[in-house]
Amino acid sequence: MAPTKMIVSPPRINLRRAASYNAADRGPLSSSSSRFGFEHLAFHSPPPSPGLPLPQQAPRKRRKSSNTPRPSRVIRWFLWLSGLVLLFFVAGRSIQQHDGAAVVVSDVFEWAASQWDERREYEMIGQDSLPDFPTPVVVTDRRGRAKWTVSIPQSLGFPLSPREYTDMCAKCREVSSRVKGLHSHKAMGIDQITMLGSGGLGSSSSSSRGEATNTAENDKHFVDVREAEGQRLLPPTTPGSKGSGKNGEKLGVDGHSLSQKRICASSLTFVLESEDAGLGTSLMALWIAYGTAKREGRTFFIDDTRWAYGEYTSLFETLPAPDCRPPPAHERLPCPRQARHLVVSTATAREVLVTDDAAPDEVYVEGFSLAQRPGQKALYALAREGYEALFRLGAQDRDYVAQRVEEHAVRSDGRAVGVHVRRGDRRPFEAQYADSYIPLTAYAQAAREVLEAVGVVEDDDENQTARNASLVVLASDDPLVYEAEEFTGAGEDLVRAQELIRLAGKEDDDKEKKEQEEKKKKKQTNKYVMHKFEEETFGWEGGFFGAMFWNLGGQGGGSSASTSTTTTTTVTPSEDTTRLRSYMGRAYLMDLAVLAETKGGGVVCAVSATGCRLLAVMMGEERAFEKGQWRNVDGNFGWSGFVW
Repeated sequence: MAPTKMIVSPPRINLRRAASYNAADRGPLSSSSSRFGFEHLAFHSPPPSPGLPLPQQAPRKRRKSSNTPRPSRVIRWFLWLSGLVLLFFVAGRSIQQHDGAAVVVSDVFEWAASQWDERREYEMIGQDSLPDFPTPVVVTDRRGRAKWTVSIPQSLGFPLSPREYTDMCAKCREVSSRVKGLHSHKAMGIDQITMLGSGGLGSSSSSSRGEATNTAENDKHFVDVREAEGQRLLPPTTPGSKGSGKNGEKLGVDGHSLSQKRICASSLTFVLESEDAGLGTSLMALWIAYGTAKREGRTFFIDDTRWAYGEYTSLFETLPAPDCRPPPAHERLPCPRQARHLVVSTATAREVLVTDDAAPDEVYVEGFSLAQRPGQKALYALAREGYEALFRLGAQDRDYVAQRVEEHAVRSDGRAVGVHVRRGDRRPFEAQYADSYIPLTAYAQAAREVLEAVGVVEDDDENQTARNASLVVLASDDPLVYEAEEFTGAGEDLVRAQELIRLAGKEDDDKEKKEQEEKKKKKQTNKYVMHKFEEETFGWEGGFFGAMFWNLGGQGGGSSASTSTTTTTTVTPSEDTTRLRSYMGRAYLMDLAVLAETKGGGVVCAVSATGCRLLAVMMGEERAFEKGQWRNVDGNFGWSGFVW
């Protein structure tokens, strides 16, 4: 009997479980059977591939969840924590107010400004600490009543920038109106004020629409800084708080005895720094501010820390020293008008100093008389008072002006007329000349009419001698006006108002260069010698432009008219630049002084120029308006202290 052979499958092929194969069930029925089947070793289906994983069952279908997803664990923890913090905050506040403790800046609303549609909108935001920038804030006193004050960090110097003062005035208006609304709606809580959102009143909305606010009306909800510190609504003054000015002093204060004097009961400080390059606007605001200070019994100070024309004493005499000293810097506020220590600048003078009596619709009315315009008449009186007290030129300039006026009087025998022509970046009010300048023929014709009124008759042979003796005293910011045919060919004698300081034109510079070149040629005739490069001549043809003024004395040639004043005004000028600007200011002041003091027929000018309106103040109400010696050629517009 042959031995039985067994076939053993390799391990890699035997991939099924042992339960799927039972040899006892499929073996031979008896050991003597000659038949032994191998069908049980064959698979009915092909074996699975050794390189692939076993087939898996299809995943069970999950039930559909709700449409709203459940928040994650982090978000849920955050919401619980926020609610817990809010609960503790409300509980602490209620306990603090229940105990009757003084609430020190319990609710302070700072401002967040955003630019939108060329208007600035403000949003009131609540916080528990004072902001690190100057802004009006809303506080609650011991009784829980809403009040407002102005917070200026004591670490800041003085003065602030003109734009900061302008923004603060706009914010003061908004805060005042909201606090008044809070008191008129007692059911509205102070926490609800923060939810009102942005206000519709922008920083320049009042000025752009020409709306005058009644700043003289006292706000009973305003608390001055000193009272706010006494009520613990603001932190007390620290000994190291900054003072004012570049030397910590103010003009008109005797520095030797400053520390021994008491703080003024009330004061008004005028900041000369301005983004306007012109000197006339600052002068008008300065005179009106002085008159306002004297009417209200305030001590008057002048700050020239960052004035573009240098020190105040380089143009005017020093003010007499008062018997008190200025307060700390954080107590001098630009708003509201009722503040104990008020700060006024050229940018805020119109808003702070002008009351409802000088409504904007009164500015451009027919006629030059102030009798029917009480608001402008009051401003004129304030400006006149400031002119009489402050317009004191230096000794050299004052003596020269007196000598010049005497020369003109002797030369003209009382038949003289002053003409002031302003060009540059100042455009007329009259619509037909809004994009250009008033023709010089208008000035010349008005001057001849004035001379006729004082006895010089045109085309009269008998008065030809008197006509030749008549004098036209001319002052202009454009050197080309002095050589214009409208004045030189009219027959009257033409002279400059003053010749001590003149704005040089391009032709004057060319003449000087030619003279210098001729001198150099005499000394050096060798053409192979390298000469120093000289830039193109720069003159004042066309008049006074702000961009040219801010870049005066800078490196390079001329400047673009699109130069931004925000960069030029913040750069500290050199000594040479400051000296050049001071010369320009002195020339401007001497021109006005000579024209105003010239006796004869009066002055012809354009009311759109600030210098023209200054001349009316300097001439006095009797000469300018009652006698009609102030002659305007820029439309049928009257005098105004400020232009809307």
